[in-house]
Order: sequence, then structure tokens, then C-alpha cells
Amino acid sequence: MTPAEQSKSAEAICRLAPVVPVLVVEDAARAAGLARALVAGGLPALEVTLRTSAALDVIRAMAEVEGGVVGAGTLLTAADVKAAKAAGAKFGVSPGATPALIAACEDEGLPLLPGAATASEVMALLERGYTVQKFFPAEQAGGAPFLKALGSPLPQVRFCPTGGISLKNAGDYLASNNILCVGGSWVAPKEAVAAGDWDSITRLAREAASLARA
Repeated sequence: MTPAEQSKSAEAICRLAPVVPVLVVEDAARAAGLARALVAGGLPALEVTLRTSAALDVIRAMAEVEGGVVGAGTLLTAADVKAAKAAGAKFGVSPGATPALIAACEDEGLPLLPGAATASEVMALLERGYTVQKFFPAEQAGGAPFLKALGSPLPQVRFCPTGGISLKNAGDYLASNNILCVGGSWVAPKEAVAAGDWDSITRLAREAASLARA
């Protein structure tokens, strides 16, 4: 899969909803219920971070949920990419980007949202052919004003910012033309997931799905 093909696929996933839930799930038994709750609320693209021992099992379970498009976040190595793809991930997300990681995603045919935090990093990814990128950590790296400013010299790049984004500030990002969607964990509070409170999560998802985009 070429970088252009990866970015085209990544853009289509980012356009499914204004928010991509960033999920840290400790118990795979909660995975299917969580995915169904988020999809029911209008958030079909689901990023499962590889930060727990259960993450790959969570991806396997969510991959079976109708209407969901599950991806793997916190990809760091080629081994992560292979494991995520084998588990059923349809896309990948990384906090940064290395040649080895990018090559692994291209080889495995896994659409990647490669991470960038500076103009130079954005330009390096663009030079390789990636026109859709993750911006991380969004709030700490300059936030919505920084991304809006990047839009002038780099109008061909679209972003999915994550890191420190909540319902309160998501609209600030989504108001910029170069933002496809935002990533956030607020739609799946840890306590609600642990309690299996799927109704609450669906309500939060519905609220997030209604956010306006530029």
C-alpha cells in the first residue's frame, strides 16, 4: 500500500465522524459492549491503544461488531503493526513516525495516521506522501492555533489531533479547514467502561458525533 493509498484510506476513516474515541481497555470482556455503545452513538471509528495486555484481544472482539471500524493506536514497532493487523485492525495510529514503522504499515497494507508535532515532521511525512497525519500531543504542542497556522504554508495536509482534547475544546480544532476529526478519550470514561454503563457512553458518543466540522 503506497503512502497516497494509505492517506486516502485514513481520510475516509477520519471522515466517518468528528471524533475518534481513543480507548485504553483493561478487560477484553468489555470490548464488544463498548464498541456497540460507541457505534450506536454515531462514532464508528475506534482507536484501541496498545497500552494494555488485553489490547489485541480487545481489537479482535471489536472487529466483530457490526458498523465499527477498529484501529490500533500507540503503534511503535514493526512487530506492533503485524500483531495489530493480525488481530483485525483496519487502521493504525502512531504517536510519531519512524522509517521502520512506516515501512511495516506499507508492507502490511495497514492505513496509518503517522504522528507529527512540528512543521519539520509534517513536511517530512508530506515528502514521503502522507497527506493525512496525526498531530500529537495536540494541546501541549501548540493546540488549535498552531494547527490553524500550519494550514497556510501546508494546506495539502489534513490532521487528526489527539492529546488533551475534550468536549470543551474539540470545537476549536474542528473549526479549522485542515482538521478532519479529533481523537479523545472523554467519550469512554474509565468508570463507565468498568461498570458496563453503555447507555452513558452512547449518550457521550452522540454528543460528540453532533459536533460541527468546518
